[in-house]
Order: sequence, then structure tokens, then C-alpha cells
Amino acid sequence: MSSKRIALSLFSGAGGMDIGVRQSGFKVLAEVESDKQACRTLRAATEREEWGTRVVEADIRKVDPMSLMRELGINVGELDLLFGGPPCQSFSLAGKQNGLNDERGLLLFEMARFAKVFKPKIVLMEQVKGLLSAKGKNGCRGEVFEVFLKDIESIQYVPKWRVVLAADFGVAQLRERLFVVATRGHNGFTFPERLHGAPEDCNGLFFLEPYLTVGKVIDGLGTPAPKIKGTTQYDTIDSHVDVTPARDRERIHQVPEGSYLAAQTRVSLEIRRGLTPKDTTKYLRMHRGRPANTLRCGEIFYHPTEDRYLTPRECMRIHGYPDSYRLLGPIRSRTGTVRDLDQHRQVANSVPPPLARAFATQIMSYLDEQNL
Repeated sequence: MSSKRIALSLFSGAGGMDIGVRQSGFKVLAEVESDKQACRTLRAATEREEWGTRVVEADIRKVDPMSLMRELGINVGELDLLFGGPPCQSFSLAGKQNGLNDERGLLLFEMARFAKVFKPKIVLMEQVKGLLSAKGKNGCRGEVFEVFLKDIESIQYVPKWRVVLAADFGVAQLRERLFVVATRGHNGFTFPERLHGAPEDCNGLFFLEPYLTVGKVIDGLGTPAPKIKGTTQYDTIDSHVDVTPARDRERIHQVPEGSYLAAQTRVSLEIRRGLTPKDTTKYLRMHRGRPANTLRCGEIFYHPTEDRYLTPRECMRIHGYPDSYRLLGPIRSRTGTVRDLDQHRQVANSVPPPLARAFATQIMSYLDEQNL
């Protein structure tokens, strides 16, 4: 077995969290993911980089942790890090917040089920901040998170948690997420310090770099390839593909940089599609001088200056993916229900790699300091 510290990834998605964990020095033994397109992305990455990571394409509820541990050739307690970001739609403040009434909410507890068997030194979980207030079966605010904490504590882990902003860690995106770090027996873990800040925060005693902006991170990509009618696979074009229908360009043209369609009251109601003044994030055009709003699965933001949607590659830049990383699978238009994750959704569902790296690096230091 490698002398490197070892990790196991659950709910791996397109591998954004895994990139950051690897960059901090961990060897990811396996990635467990159910979506077939995300698994294609994961397999291609591990084959290209020769990471030797096993991709387990399966419903995690049907995966036996003990069998997986044997297949990976490790013993109880040898795993250094168990990490993952379970599906968050059940708890998202932007969604219906079904909590434990939605079966996806139950996937949260798979983290504890695997931890009970593997007994890793540390468990790292990412979630939307809505989990903190999500109602459970009894209708009480915060009940879901309370049940999860009790589940983790019942197997002798001590959890700490914090809501962090991705922009503080070198991601060009105002994305807030909850991170839970649980260690066995006691918890002396300290959360990573932010490295970036708004301009007004960058002149104080502690030096901070200014937030990365949309304009800075997407600069240099050039003109995207147009989506070819009837084609869904773009495995060789590096994801820089324009999916904007011709009829949408007129609508996009009406929105100034940094604004959104509902604010354009001079535009006809037909073009505004019945939006209300509260719809401040729908049909939003990014601003070159600011970080992006949170990338979400249900919509694609407009390019800052061109009358089109952002390409998957531009979203990857905003999310902090390295340019060497490739997504596989379909590139679809903005709307519509899809069975498998298209490339825009693969990005939006994932943890930004720089944010994952910040946490994994801090975890690596903690493990070394504690001689674990």
C-alpha cells in the first residue's frame, strides 16, 4: 500500500472535491457515484492521470462498506479521510426543502454508515447551509442536522461545522456551503483561514488577496464552438461549447452587465416571461469585475459581454477546475429535466476544487500534528 495518506470519496459527482483532496497530498482509493455521466468523467480522469482510483458506479445505499474495504485492501481504522457532498436538493434554500420527507435526504446518513465500518481518522462532509435549518419528520427547524450529529456522535466522532464562502478561498464565486469535520474521540481541528476578501477587507492588518472575478478567470478562452444541432456528446472539444438558441440571444441582449432580466422593465412582458422583481438571480448576466453568483443546476448565467450563456468550460473556470480536467457527457440547453447529469450540472453540483483543497490541506496538517 502507498505511504501516502489515503482517502475514500462518496457522492463524488464530477470529482471537484476529489481534485482538491488529491492536490493536498491524499491518495483517493475509490470514488462512489451513481450518475453514469459523472462516472465517465471520473474514469477518464483517473485513466489519464494514472491515479489508480477505483470508480464504483452504484447507488450508494446498495454498496456494502465492509466488502468495499476488503476490495481496497485496507483494514478498519487505516483510512485517513472519508469525504463527500451528499445530494443537497432536499435542504437547499432555493429548493422545496423537503428534508427527511424526501428520500434524497436520507443519503446524508450514508456518511455515518460508511464511517461506522471504515472508522476513518476524519470525516469531511459538504452541504448547503439550508441543512442547518432543515425540518425533519417532526417538523422542527434544524431537526435533520441534529439527527445527523447524533448519528455521528453515536459512533464516537466529535463534529465541528462552519458555513464558508468559496470566494474567500480563491474561487470566483459567492457560493456559501456548510462543511462538517468530524474526528474520532476528540476534535482539535481548526478551520482554514480565508485567503481572499472584498476590496474593503484587503487593507487591514492581515493581508488578503482580492476576490477573483469572473472576467479574470474566463479571460483567454476565446470564442466557444457552437452547439451542433442534434449532437449531445462533445468529448473532444474541451467543453467550451455555446448552447445558446438563436431565439434566446434577443432576450440576453436586453440585460446589461451585472443585471438580470426581471429588472429590465422597459422590455416587453413576453420577453420577461412573467418574472417578478424578486427574480434577481434568474436570467442573470455576470459582471467581469465581480465574483459570480452561486452556479446552480437549474439555470446557466449569461456571459458578461456576449449575448450567450456561459459554456461548461467557463463554468469550470469560475468553479476553480484546472484546465487539464475534462468533462464527459452531454451539453444540453438551460432548461429541462434530465435523467443524467449534463456538463453544466456536473460543475454546479460539485465542490469547487480550491475550497476542497483548503480543507484537505488543513486536515493533512492536523493528522500530521496529532501523529494520527
